[in-house]
Amino acid sequence: MSHVATAPGPRDDARPHAGPQVLADDPHDRELVANVHPPGWVNPHPAGRYNLVVLGAGTAGLVTAAGAAGLGAKVALVERDLMGGDCLNVGCVPSKCMIRSSRALADLRSAADLGFRVPPGSEADFPAVMERLRRIRARISRHDSARRFRDELGVDVFLGAARFASADTILVGDRTLRFKSAVIATGARAAQPPIPGLAEAGFLTNESVFTLTERPRRLAVVGGGPIGCELAQAFRRLGSEVTLFHKAAHVLNREDRDAAEIVQRAFEREGIRLVLRAEVKRVQPRGTDKVLLWSAGDEGGEVAVDEILVGTGRTPNVEGLELERAGVAWDAKRGVHVDDQLRTASPRIFAAGDVCMQHKFTHAADFAARIVIQNALFRGRKKLSALTMPWCTYTDPEVAHVGLHETEAQRRGVELATFVVRLADVDRAITDGEEEGFVKIHVAKGGDRIVGATVVARHAGDMISEITTAMVGKVGLGTLASVIHPYPTQAEAIRKAGDAYNRTRLTPTVKRLFSAWLRWTR
Repeated sequence: MSHVATAPGPRDDARPHAGPQVLADDPHDRELVANVHPPGWVNPHPAGRYNLVVLGAGTAGLVTAAGAAGLGAKVALVERDLMGGDCLNVGCVPSKCMIRSSRALADLRSAADLGFRVPPGSEADFPAVMERLRRIRARISRHDSARRFRDELGVDVFLGAARFASADTILVGDRTLRFKSAVIATGARAAQPPIPGLAEAGFLTNESVFTLTERPRRLAVVGGGPIGCELAQAFRRLGSEVTLFHKAAHVLNREDRDAAEIVQRAFEREGIRLVLRAEVKRVQPRGTDKVLLWSAGDEGGEVAVDEILVGTGRTPNVEGLELERAGVAWDAKRGVHVDDQLRTASPRIFAAGDVCMQHKFTHAADFAARIVIQNALFRGRKKLSALTMPWCTYTDPEVAHVGLHETEAQRRGVELATFVVRLADVDRAITDGEEEGFVKIHVAKGGDRIVGATVVARHAGDMISEITTAMVGKVGLGTLASVIHPYPTQAEAIRKAGDAYNRTRLTPTVKRLFSAWLRWTR
């Protein structure tokens, strides 16, 4: 079993930094660590005063450091574990590698519908799937490497645990970093639910599941949000028996209900056992099994599995930073407290990414970092609330969303007109055999200003960007009807939604006027 431990190195940063250790002889993980936490790294002597010190080298920290350095600022970047953060090491990159392999196997199994004779018994080579994951992750890690940031971007990279000494000073081991501005971008980690016996039995999170080299025959997934759903489907397709426990009445309960229903039906077809409105009461060992005892209303039972995967939320990484010394307000649930300009209670200290934001997405951290650069270095007044934030859950089909949901619009008192195009009415979706899905676009009633949209499709994450672009550019739904889409594509559904809106403008009065005009011009 190959994985990377992320124990911090020695506190005396004048010595070479020991960094994480690879616990198996795996060339890909060794390449990864050599890039994002090199053994033997010697921290530089600090500059007299930095324009910007960035704590955390995940997406928010890397974008902030690279962007500020590119503008000529003197920047220090501090990371105690692996540069690249969750996204590279235990999040987006490895999960999408696994999802891609699982989709290939699902396509193979359904290839008979497309006219192929598929040999029975086709199955995944799980160790090969995970080896590919590690190989691709190592390749991508070059972009986030310590040497690239030092040698190409001119950033002073410090590997080690940081803590504030005052409102303008940070300590990393025996190094003292003084700053004009600082950014807290230390991210978040997987939350552990308070289930009796869970810790004793042992469990996986997104931070450990990608270390597996053997497929668990039976897997319990606790949590039916994006992480739980993506990995439950991937493991099921790769051959595991999967039981998913979720506290709500349907999976992805924060998404559009119609969208979540499509994903739930797909899960049921693929053989994922769903236990909804569920509470896992406790976990207990039974031989080599891990047994989950659960209740759901008046029902209850137990499930014996080989592994338990927990995906029940995120906890911000604020411990050990000694934020009180810098006058930064925080709490264990919300993380660092910031205003709409991402400024903390200490005027020269900002925060960005999962440590302080509701939207815990890589792209959200990226664009928050851009706000921080402008506000910290140039006294800008850019606001987080001004961003139009799309997101996507990479199940199959994918669920992508931007803007308001119908329920949120109701709470805000925004009246909507909603236009839905089913993929079953889109020629390309029919030819692809991917008819289950839709494009749903909300406009403010009385006009065509787009205020929200949900797309359910095989590649919904790609399709949502056209709608996001329209919202950012203040392009109305009626105008999208005039955008020529190549035929046939599934994105044609967006143009069809524009056509549907334009048809609503043909009121009976308008139709009578057109009819009269046509008669007069004959």
